[in-house]
Amino acid sequence: MLKVALPNKGQLYQPSVDLLIACGYKAQKHERSLSTIDHENGIEFYFLRPGDIPVYVEQGILDLGFTGKDFVAEKEVSCGTLLDLNFGHSKLCAAVPNESTVQALDELKSLRIATSFPAITTNFYNDNSMHIVELEGAVEISVRLGIADAVIDIVETGTTLVQAGLRIVGEPLFRSNAVVLHHRNANEKESVKILKSRLQGKMLADAYKMVEFDCPAQLLDQAVAIVPGIESPTVTNLAAENWKSVKSMVLKSESNHIMDSLSQLGCKGIVLTRIESARI
Repeated sequence: MLKVALPNKGQLYQPSVDLLIACGYKAQKHERSLSTIDHENGIEFYFLRPGDIPVYVEQGILDLGFTGKDFVAEKEVSCGTLLDLNFGHSKLCAAVPNESTVQALDELKSLRIATSFPAITTNFYNDNSMHIVELEGAVEISVRLGIADAVIDIVETGTTLVQAGLRIVGEPLFRSNAVVLHHRNANEKESVKILKSRLQGKMLADAYKMVEFDCPAQLLDQAVAIVPGIESPTVTNLAAENWKSVKSMVLKSESNHIMDSLSQLGCKGIVLTRIESARI
């Protein structure tokens, strides 16, 4: 049975579970339970701290793990990446009090820095002599409490830092998103290949929509240039003479502009629909 780790809480938990459920897996966490079994797909899901997941996967205790790139980098493990996921985007930034004179990242090297990511911080500065105050959470309050002069913390919107009277210094030290890790021996398993294919299909479907429309035959070449599709559009004859029906996948981000262009060209009955999943 395939063993897969999922985050037990935080911003990565719900998107990971929702993605797997959309792909046909029974991955919902039950109250007070640390694991659940999907007998139909032959998978046991374990709900663990995101920061611990890379360790379990590297040691081969679990086959796969959904976590963040920042946690992988912090644990300094050598797991393989099965897939990059399109959620959980964040950045690790340095911040100082608003009244501080610090303007550049290099100036932090002589300060007391509070962080939950000491390994990433040390590797970024390539300096093991820095005064790092390692904390598990609520890093932004450390300056106000007097145990640090600056912080290096995960930033999503920056609101928490502003509320703590801090401002960001320089560029992010590290950028992160959700990933699926695999143990070195796991990616050849058939169940892993199926899971990867399902996840890729769902992510592809989320990025695309299906557009269908009726097109005058004399305008078909121009319409196809607007909607070239993955390979090429599907084109069929309509009952009405000199009219074609066209169906094509289009990027969701471009879909409304494409509909405008088709309408201006002279196409009719333009319909945009959602794609649940896909295989390319």
